[in-house]
Amino acid sequence: MNFLQLLSFGDTGWGDEIASGVLVTAALAIATLPFGLGLGFALAVAKRSADPALRLAAQIYTTLFRGLPELLTLFLVFYGGQNVLNLMTGAVGLQQVLLSSFVAGMIGLGIVFAAYASEVFLSAFQAIPTGQWEGGRALGLSRLSILRLVIFPQLVRISLPGLTNVWLNLLKDTSLVSVIGLADILRQTGVAARVTREQFLFFALACVLYLLLTFVSLSVVRRIENWARRGEAVR
Repeated sequence: MNFLQLLSFGDTGWGDEIASGVLVTAALAIATLPFGLGLGFALAVAKRSADPALRLAAQIYTTLFRGLPELLTLFLVFYGGQNVLNLMTGAVGLQQVLLSSFVAGMIGLGIVFAAYASEVFLSAFQAIPTGQWEGGRALGLSRLSILRLVIFPQLVRISLPGLTNVWLNLLKDTSLVSVIGLADILRQTGVAARVTREQFLFFALACVLYLLLTFVSLSVVRRIENWARRGEAVR
């Protein structure tokens, strides 16, 4: 009964705080996803570019942010990004703009996500036969139209398993933002554990919540995979 009281909502329990932590974690992961996917796709395209300088820059980016610990990248964005903002606003005579923990977490995690996602996209590009491009050109399609109508649908289907793994890593890495003051699952359960001295209860609850988010994610991904493979099922 004491455990139920600790997990209840209202003034006597920690249910409200932990629920808000779940929302923050989910919101951060969902906000980071399109940023990371877009940047990762651009990096993959750059690695396939005919320009050697562009290929080298994309490769350096990927090597750098795959080699750095995610927590260190987060610190660099949170503290270094604030300094850059201060310099920019000071140069134009504006007031200083504070970089929030949420935005810093989204950028930091998105940068790392993009480095891994670019490798997934690159492998998916390489798995698509060159005849697909040649067939599109034979039909008179432009390179952009071939990419949008022919290559991209196949790219989504091929890259989904790899991107799912990267997404699950992103979901777990959101726990790192607690060190820069964002009230996510880990921070809220950590505060509750210190105050109540029920460390096992609240950290076990954090495990359950992360696993629930993982199961929900896998369910959504399974639906996306079924949608992406609908043409194969017809054949």
